[in-house]
Amino acid sequence: MSATALPTLNLKGRTALISGASRGIGAAIARMLAAHGVHVILTSRKASSCQEVVDTILSSGGSAEALGCHIGDPEQIQAAFASMRAQHPQLHILVNNAATNPYFGPVLDTDSGAFQKTIDVNIRGYFQMSQAAASWMAEHRQGSIVNIASVNAVIPGAWQGIYSVSKAAVVSMTQAFAKECAPMGIRVNAVLPGLTHTRFASALTDNPAMRDEVLKHVPMGRMAEPEEIAGAILYLVSDLASYTTGTTLNVDGGYLIA
Repeated sequence: MSATALPTLNLKGRTALISGASRGIGAAIARMLAAHGVHVILTSRKASSCQEVVDTILSSGGSAEALGCHIGDPEQIQAAFASMRAQHPQLHILVNNAATNPYFGPVLDTDSGAFQKTIDVNIRGYFQMSQAAASWMAEHRQGSIVNIASVNAVIPGAWQGIYSVSKAAVVSMTQAFAKECAPMGIRVNAVLPGLTHTRFASALTDNPAMRDEVLKHVPMGRMAEPEEIAGAILYLVSDLASYTTGTTLNVDGGYLIA
């Protein structure tokens, strides 16, 4: 970007892939980017799961499509990128948002199945999605990847041991990709949401005692809404963040400084 150019939030003409976009934070990110001119490709295990969000975007004048892709399955990732390459000349943005947390309980009782599922989706899935996206972006010397991590990457959550470990790995992964991809014109950053009002977080948000215990440590005293997380992604993928890579942006109401 020229030093004299005025960066904007206008993303018209760009294409973004958002994983786990059928609801919650992923859906909010898709709607936010579409509202700023991005053609958004929403993925979930089944394309039909994203169709309601796609229809909402289309009815609002945006551009969107649904694509089935389980990021815990390497073959599905390969197939999804082959399909996108056949239909789109370029991928400008990847948001790794899909995640799993199959086990909620003492870390010592984590079974191997829950461990492996968490690793397959939250680490390997993000890694292979980033590899495929960055390889494509490198062909055009332009791109932005944002990984959705968690405040648990910094302070492990109670009863969320392996999930917290996986999110700490996402932060390290972000930095590794950022360092190697910067010369290719690709920026890679992470967002660390705090407690957010989503179905994914319902084990905490629907339990008044646990929710209130967490909120004691949040200076703003409330949970985030998905749209508040989406705003951080909008900034990071825009030209306003053209000199920002390898960073982690906390969107947590002050939890990590409390």
